Order: sequence, then structure tokens, then C-alpha cells
Amino acid sequence: MMFVVRRLMLTIPILLLVSIMTFSLIHMIPGDPARVILGQEATPEAYQALRTELGLDKPIVEQYFSWLGKVVQGDLGMSITDRVPVSELILQRLPATVELTIGTFIVAILIAFPAGILAAVRRGTWVDYTSTFAALGGMSIPSFWLAMMMIIFFAVENQWLPSSGYVPFSENPAQNLMAMILPCVATGLRESAVLMRMLRSSLLDVVNMDFIRTAKAKGLNEARTILGHALRNAMVPVITTSGLMIAGLLGGLVITESIFSIPGFGRLIVESVFKRDYVTVQGAILVSAILVVLVNLVVDILYAVIDPRIKSGKGAGE
Repeated sequence: MMFVVRRLMLTIPILLLVSIMTFSLIHMIPGDPARVILGQEATPEAYQALRTELGLDKPIVEQYFSWLGKVVQGDLGMSITDRVPVSELILQRLPATVELTIGTFIVAILIAFPAGILAAVRRGTWVDYTSTFAALGGMSIPSFWLAMMMIIFFAVENQWLPSSGYVPFSENPAQNLMAMILPCVATGLRESAVLMRMLRSSLLDVVNMDFIRTAKAKGLNEARTILGHALRNAMVPVITTSGLMIAGLLGGLVITESIFSIPGFGRLIVESVFKRDYVTVQGAILVSAILVVLVNLVVDILYAVIDPRIKSGKGAGE
């Protein structure tokens, strides 16, 4: 319990720093939200009145602390352009991105684990070379190009799957799953390549250790030795890579969301930047930072589950 509490305490200064950097950078973006809303032909009186209403006439430090005080109370502010609470916008967009992230990670796991384990166990054989070549190819192919090729083949030419659109799972589960297959596979193929190479490398380090040779000397078959002993000890770097992958996907799927017309979290941030809706951008980036911190917390907890020495602060060699 104290391990989790210590990790949570460390997140407070991180989130505070993120909020300061986000608030500062957003206010450096050229353009005035009030001018964007009213247009160039607005009267000076109307322009100044809107700036006062939005609080843009106050010093930036005062604006920051006013915004931070509301955030602490759970109020992310009101969208400048849409005139709805930012929290409501985020709750509308976040489920699609979370679903896409989970689907992408599942695809990556289903491909990376069998390929990575086989490549490590059959090192130097055609299985290893084929898996490594496929991984390098997957890392080299841009995900947006792969997504468009998949749309052409599966949706346009053969009409097996929908090319775009998003239906919430609660409204139509079957249609939702059909619509998410292409974006999840298009993104998951690339992520599986990264995960497969990490798993292969980590397993190769573990299989040469003394305890693996001892297990084999005791008569354990290869499958039980690899899956029961080697794989668990090889999981720490894989979990690290997975955590970074999930954190990146939660805020970095804007290209996939745009190609497949998915109203996701990444698109919300980009659209808000173009509209100079800095209140929405600030709230969305803060939520994104919180999600990243939570993912890292889960990764730390998994570290402690796999290797209790990490929980007690001991090194791997102690």
C-alpha cells in the first residue's frame, strides 16, 4: 500500500509542472480566441466585452491560478467555441480513444507474443529471420499508409468491413466491433513489431541464465521452461514498452482517428488548437497527463508483482 502511495505522491509535482507548461505554451500560440469567435469585423466594444467575459484581459499568472483553482475542484472550464463544459467534451471523445487503444494493444499482444517467443526459442532459424524481417517491416511502414491500403482492400474493393465511422458500443455492439477492426489492426500491426523485438531480446537474455539451464537439467520440457520460468523473468522490459505504448496511444491516435472518422480524444485536441479553444486544450492535455501517470502507476505495480525486490527498493542483483 505504501508503495502505491509513494508513487501517487510523486505524480503531484509532475502534474503541476505539466499544467504550467501547457498553460504557458497555449498562450504563446498566435491568434486571439475572442477574435476567432467574433470574426475580424467585430466592433472594439464587443471584442473587449468578450475578452472580459472570457477572462483574457487579466494577467496570465492570475488566469493560471484562477484556472488551477477550478481544476482542483473538478471544473475544467467552459469551451470557448462550443460553450459546453470541457469535461463533457472529454467524456464524449475519450471512450472511442480508450476502445481504440485497448483494441490496438490486444492486436499487438496477439501478434507479438507468439512471434517473439518463437523467434527467441528458434534463434538463428528461418522462424527467427522471418519474424525479425516482419518486425522491421512493420516498424518501417507508416501506419497511415497501411490504414489507407486496408481501407482500399477490405472496404472499397471487397466491402467486407466499413471504411470509416464510429458507433458507440452501447448503441450497437456488432456494428461498433466491425467498425473498429480496421483501425485496431492498422495501428496494432506496427505496435506489435516494437513489442515483438523487445520480447525476443529480453527472452534471449533470460534463456542463457543459470536458473534456466538448471530447470532444463531437472528434466523440464522446453515449453514449460520458457512459459513457466523464462517468460516471467523477461516481462519487466516488455511491461515498460507496453506502458509507453499505451500512454502514447491514448494521446497519439489522431492520424488513425482522422483516417477512420473516429471522434476521439486526439482529434479533440487538434481541433481545439485550430479553433484557439485554449480552455479545451488545457483540460484535454491535463487529462492526458493524468492518464499517462495512471498507466505508469500500473506499470510500477506490475513491476512489484513480477519482482518483489523492486517493491522493497532492492536492485535486481541484491
